[in-house]
Amino acid sequence: MRRLWPLTVRGTGALILAITCFVMANEFGISELMYFGILLLAVLGASVASLYLTRRTDVVTRSFTPDVATVGRSSIVAVRVGVRTAVPTPPGTWHDALPKGLRGRSEGVFPALGSGLRGGERVVDLSYTVTGVRRGIHSIGPLSVRSTDPFGLARRRTLFGERTPVTVAPALVDLPPLTDFAGETGGTLHTTTNQLGQGADNLVARPYLPGDSMRRIHWRATAHRDELMVRQEEQESTPEASVVLDRGVLRWAAEAMQAPGADPGFEAAVSACVSAVARLVHDGYAVEVLDSDGTILAERIDGGDMVEVEALLSHFAKLTARRDDSLARLTRLFAGVMTGPVILIVGRFDPSDAEAIAPVAHHSTLPMVLAVGPVGDALDRAADHGWRVAAIDPDGDLAVAWGNAVGRGVSHVNV
Repeated sequence: MRRLWPLTVRGTGALILAITCFVMANEFGISELMYFGILLLAVLGASVASLYLTRRTDVVTRSFTPDVATVGRSSIVAVRVGVRTAVPTPPGTWHDALPKGLRGRSEGVFPALGSGLRGGERVVDLSYTVTGVRRGIHSIGPLSVRSTDPFGLARRRTLFGERTPVTVAPALVDLPPLTDFAGETGGTLHTTTNQLGQGADNLVARPYLPGDSMRRIHWRATAHRDELMVRQEEQESTPEASVVLDRGVLRWAAEAMQAPGADPGFEAAVSACVSAVARLVHDGYAVEVLDSDGTILAERIDGGDMVEVEALLSHFAKLTARRDDSLARLTRLFAGVMTGPVILIVGRFDPSDAEAIAPVAHHSTLPMVLAVGPVGDALDRAADHGWRVAAIDPDGDLAVAWGNAVGRGVSHVNV
């Protein structure tokens, strides 16, 4: 508890008046002033005692809606304070300390409480709204309550030391869907073959799904079923996608390896990563999240499983850069296979990097490079090799960059 002068302005004035009464009573021999000074001191003592000598127990718990805060989005913090006091207390003020990772107005009026001599613990519910500003694990608290006695003469500041950790996940941006490119990327809007060697061996009719080509309508089955049916001419398979986040610290500021939220460029990349995963999973892809050296950053997330996307956000709240630089190894991860979209998110990206990853573009139905720090004509060279490319501005609109990447260039696929 931080020690403050225990008297308010009114109480300080009363103390000065009491001392003055003692001095004047001594100088002029007026006993009434002595009695009045003693009365003032007694009232001041009772006021201080009502705040400091009364036994009270306080318990603070906090809950969050949603459970995980997100950079750039609002969350509601509900604070429950359990108080037991022997004497009535007037209204006061409260303030909940916020870390640098959160921003909001966490203060208000603490309500008056009646005597607890005949009752149990009283519960005071407080709430406020915060916005995530920095990714990471942060702690809210302690809660500070300032109260005064019923006469407004004394004051007390009480700190409730309980702190509550809160996870601030990276910003999740709603990216444009890939539906306009379904025939090329292998999304759920059509049936596709994602691995080499699979053939068209299943000639059955199935119900029409949005995005199916009208040329594949099975008219005889449609007439028989009285609903649109299409020819299933290819082997059904779950469309797959890979999102690669290059965490090599040489491509970011040194702060990216020290703590989450320290490097704006790396934060933009992490946001792009989780946003791309959310977009692809929403579109029905089974998504694997990798580092450029092949390290699995998140287990495979099945198409449509947005609960796992939420878990990914929490997991990425603590993600930092690493020491090694291994972007050139990316070609080994996709050598000899054919896959769906490959989304590469990288920091510094120079022409030599574009040449190093060129072969990957020929093993993906939608190869995409999102670079935070492109150097020279690196992105143009990557586009010449079949990548769809865009630069990410930490202060810019990620959705626009994503749309530019999807719509730029033509992917070349060798089967």
